[in-house]
Formats: sequence, C-alpha cells, structure tokens
Amino acid sequence: MRHRHGLVVGKFYPPHAGHHHLIDTAAAACERLTVVAAGSSVESIPIALRAAWLRERHPQPDVEIVPVVDDAEIDLHSDAVWEEHVSAFRAGLALLSGDGAGMRELPAVDAVFSSEDYGAELARRLSAVHVPVDPRRLRHPVSGTAVRLDPVACWQWLSPPVRAHLARRVVVVGAESTGTTTLARALAAHYAGRGGVWAATRWVPEYGRLYCEEKVAAARRADRGRDLWIGDLAWSPEEFTLIAERHLALEDAAARAGSPLLICDTDAFATCLWHERYLGAPAPDVERVHARARHDLWILTDPEGVPFHQDGWRDGERVRRHMSGRFREELDRRALPHIVVAGSHEHRLARAVDAVDALLAEGWTFTDPL
Repeated sequence: MRHRHGLVVGKFYPPHAGHHHLIDTAAAACERLTVVAAGSSVESIPIALRAAWLRERHPQPDVEIVPVVDDAEIDLHSDAVWEEHVSAFRAGLALLSGDGAGMRELPAVDAVFSSEDYGAELARRLSAVHVPVDPRRLRHPVSGTAVRLDPVACWQWLSPPVRAHLARRVVVVGAESTGTTTLARALAAHYAGRGGVWAATRWVPEYGRLYCEEKVAAARRADRGRDLWIGDLAWSPEEFTLIAERHLALEDAAARAGSPLLICDTDAFATCLWHERYLGAPAPDVERVHARARHDLWILTDPEGVPFHQDGWRDGERVRRHMSGRFREELDRRALPHIVVAGSHEHRLARAVDAVDALLAEGWTFTDPL
C-alpha cells in the first residue's frame, strides 16, 4: 500500500544503518516522507549536524528532514509528556508547511513508520496507521545506544559523515628531517595490521609538500628551466591558508572511508608555524582552519636520533633545531595533548603506539539523552 504522507521520528543520536533502512523503507512506500530529527539540547551532537548527515544520506526529493529541539522527558505512559513531544513535532512541521508557529494541527500524516515500541502510540495520536519496520533489528542489529556505548564495535553500521565525525585523529608534527612522514606511515600500517575494523586505517600525507613541489615546478617552467629551489620563491599568506584548507579536506575525505583512527602527517597547527617561519608573522586565517579541525593527539618528532638529510627542499640543520623548539613551545603554550618521541625508529613507533592505544582506550563520550 502506498501512503500519501509518511512520518518517521527519531533522535538519530547518531544515525546508523538501521535508521537509514527505516527511512528508505518509508520513502519507498510514500508519496511524501517527513523525517523529524528530534534531539534535546543536552545531547553532545547538535541536532542540526545530525539533520545534515541525514540529508546527505537521503537526498530523495520527496524526503524532508526536519530538525526539532525536543527537551521533554521520556515517559511513554504520561499523556502530558506525550503532548509535549507532539507539540515539538507540530512546531517543526508547521515551519515546514510554511503556516507558522500558530498552526494547531500537524499536516495530515496517514502513516507512521517506526522500529520502536512508541510508534504505534504516536500513530494513534496522529490518527494514522503504524507501519513497523524491522522492530527486532534482524536486518541491522544496531541501535543508537549501542553506537554510543561502543562506536568501534558498530563502525560497519555508520555512514561516512558519522565516521568522519567520530574518527580519532592523531597528528604527527615536527621540524624538517625529523621522521614525521616515516612515523605517520608506520603508525597507520601498525593499526591496519591489526585487521578487522582497523584494517582501513589510513594516513594523510602532507599536502604542503606537494604544493611546494608544484610551486617550484611552475616557477622553473616560467623561468625557462632555471634551477630554482624553494628558498628562491616568494610566499603569500593566502598560500598557507590554501595549504591548510586542502590538507583538512584530505583528512575529512580519508576519515569518511577509514577506520576509527586516522593518522595525519602535519596539520593546520603546523602550517601556522611554517607561516611564521617564512613570513615572520602570525597566521589568523590558518588559525581559523586549525580551530575547525578536530584532532585528539599530537606526536612531535624530535631531531634526536635522526641524522639531518638535505634533499634540496629543506632549510638546514640550524633551522631544524629552531623549528623543533618552536613546536615544543607552541604545543605547551596551547595545552594541546601531545607526546614527544626521539631515538630510534623502533623506539619512536613503540612510544607512539602506546600513546594512541591510551587514547583509544578512553573511548568516546556522549552526553546521555533525555
């Protein structure tokens, strides 16, 4: 039977495969489907963000995602509480219909689709039929509660934007020729080697290095092949902002398709310090990129134990020592969670693994829903 206007209500805290199956099933059975994403103001994932995730996953033209703040307590046996919830849904649907907050009745809903016990009662209160969808969770054995308790165990049920939001991001930073790339590669390979959900662990190469190579190549072409190097080039603040933006975009793309852990070779924080190094000034635009990023741990590679290697792109041993000191100073000043690794590659990797294991053991924190 095809319904004219269906309704799905949920917290989607966070969305998972069971939610998506529910919405897809309802959309296929309705001419029009409204999905009310009802979250409370105490929950730690903003309802607007959850609605955006749902819109990305459900772009069907006849599916409308409506975020609603619903701070009523949960008591399925109280008529007064039920009325509070329905009033919150009414407010959202009134705005959707364009009739304003004064609307007294919900737009006509003839079917409520739900995997929850409350679905039948909600349908009764809306004078609609109830269509249960996989209430025993046989097709997708997952719930929002299970995801919040253990995102790693539920990783396969999460969509790309949710994975990108939840993935723990570890950044390896350091001065030139201190083994940052070597350690980032090895750290990602270590966790990928654990298999299972960790097999998709990725590392994000330093975009700034690629940008520099392209900049030098373009300068050589423009100067008829003269042997120009990075020290011969002029830099602008906009270039550092571009580097930071593109590196963060690469991170986000990798996190969407990876494991619960992402390893990053540098970040916008490091780009701020390189801006300072080359232009002698703070980088407010790059700082704004850094503020948008969601990193959990920084690993600073100390020069000790790594011979300086001049590959034609680097400033020199003296600058390496200076920049390593600046990284230490800024990590401390900003109170960013970090460790410093030195010595042999094996020692660095072991220390980094211990720190990342400790980070993962902390788990994920969600505020309890009402």
